[in-house]
Amino acid sequence: MLSERYLELWKLNKTYPSPTGPAVIVTDFTLNLKEGEFVSLIGHSGCGKSTVLSMVAGLLDKSAGNMVLAGKEIINAGPDRGVVFQSPCLLPWMTAFENVMLGVEQVFPHVTAAERRDIVSYYLALVGLGNAMRKYPGELSGGMRQRVGIARAFALAPKMLLLDEPFGMLDQLTRIDLQDILLDLCNRDRKTAVMVTHDVDEAIFLSDRVVMMTSGPAATIGDVIDIPFKRPRVRADVMELAEYYRLRERLIDFLESQDHRRARKVTVSKPVHQAPNVLVPASA
Repeated sequence: MLSERYLELWKLNKTYPSPTGPAVIVTDFTLNLKEGEFVSLIGHSGCGKSTVLSMVAGLLDKSAGNMVLAGKEIINAGPDRGVVFQSPCLLPWMTAFENVMLGVEQVFPHVTAAERRDIVSYYLALVGLGNAMRKYPGELSGGMRQRVGIARAFALAPKMLLLDEPFGMLDQLTRIDLQDILLDLCNRDRKTAVMVTHDVDEAIFLSDRVVMMTSGPAATIGDVIDIPFKRPRVRADVMELAEYYRLRERLIDFLESQDHRRARKVTVSKPVHQAPNVLVPASA
């Protein structure tokens, strides 16, 4: 039976010292995720989305609050959380296969070398790199390198995935392709996931819920939207639904309501077969 409170975040707070007093980045962030749920965090730049993700990953100390994953308190980074960054950070002197194997060897030292090779080959093939796994990062495109990063995260069999704008540096067609791959992988494993994104359409298409964060300082949860579309999802079918555009408008309205400076813009990507991109003003 899947847990209803697989990831529990309670009153998370992150504060940094400053010459004028404590600078509160995130405050009172409380959220529970079901096992197998995909949740996106969206909001303007500087609202603390990546800060929350980094605290859950164990890469950044929390100032206050509690974090529990599968009944165990999160204190440090660990292989039970697979992290995919905007840039995959591959070791340039290792092939795609070797980059993924590096983590697999650490997480699965008890299995045979042949089994570890099978794990690496399996996930590289799933992300479409079956014929490129012996290539070095310098020989791969940006989209292919990000595929390696995704394969690396899944190959570790983590309890959950943490994705920090994983497609933010990619062109639109590559972005759509990798969104579909990520969705397929998550559906296969029923992986619990939290993703940070600026892209409204990406958040709606991939997620079970979208968490909208208020603008900083002292950012917190402003609203949460349930995404009602059944899985597995087919992009063309979802784009035909009137509810999709009602949810899209609600998200854009929230982002606009949080925009106080109107100096920069958050991109809303173009849905397939729809009008040109909508640009939503965003604070720095």
